[in-house]
Amino acid sequence: MLDNPPLLTVHRGFRRAPPALLERFRGAQTSHLVDAMEGRGGLDWRIKPLDPARAEFVGPALTAFAYPADVVGVMGALAEAQPGDVILVANDGYMGTAVVGDLVIGMMRNKGVAAFVTEGLARDKAGILATGLPVFCAGIVPTSPASNGPGTVGAPITCGGIHVRPGDIVVGDADGVVVVPLDRAEAVLESLAAVRTAEAKAVAAVEGGATESEKVRRLMASARIVTSG
Repeated sequence: MLDNPPLLTVHRGFRRAPPALLERFRGAQTSHLVDAMEGRGGLDWRIKPLDPARAEFVGPALTAFAYPADVVGVMGALAEAQPGDVILVANDGYMGTAVVGDLVIGMMRNKGVAAFVTEGLARDKAGILATGLPVFCAGIVPTSPASNGPGTVGAPITCGGIHVRPGDIVVGDADGVVVVPLDRAEAVLESLAAVRTAEAKAVAAVEGGATESEKVRRLMASARIVTSG
């Protein structure tokens, strides 16, 4: 028989990415970031912005875990949030109830939170959109959750299939959300510069009338290609 766990466990003192480092990621396309991390870092494809026109953000992760059908972890994250934080909530992918609604999102906006991201569901879409806060979730449902716990704030989580540590850099746009481990930030920025250069070259080629890339040409000239007819 399990003992009743604490209603909420809060871990404090983690290191957030400094503002100057965050600014170097501002405006980065999530697809470019994934390319810069060898195809990794993107949250589950179902986690999308409720408003694609207000989807761009960057900030340090304030991680939380909300027990399925419960929101104590979300309440704890709201209480602990600092201006500029991205509240990122895991809930074991539970889809029976929402993990957040418009009133809580409005309070997050009032605290200066940069964005809210969850692998679960939200409710009160019209009210959320009215707040203007970037909100990413797997969908909308009217069903409300409970507030019985347990929940955690500021501990490592797995959200949308990606391991996230508190303080990691979180970037979002209309395509989705990417997590950059804080201890890899400088290396990712270096790779990102190379990705952007290659992308710009490819875009220029397409705009100049290219019908295939050098990679396609090499592929089709390969001895491993067999043709018939």
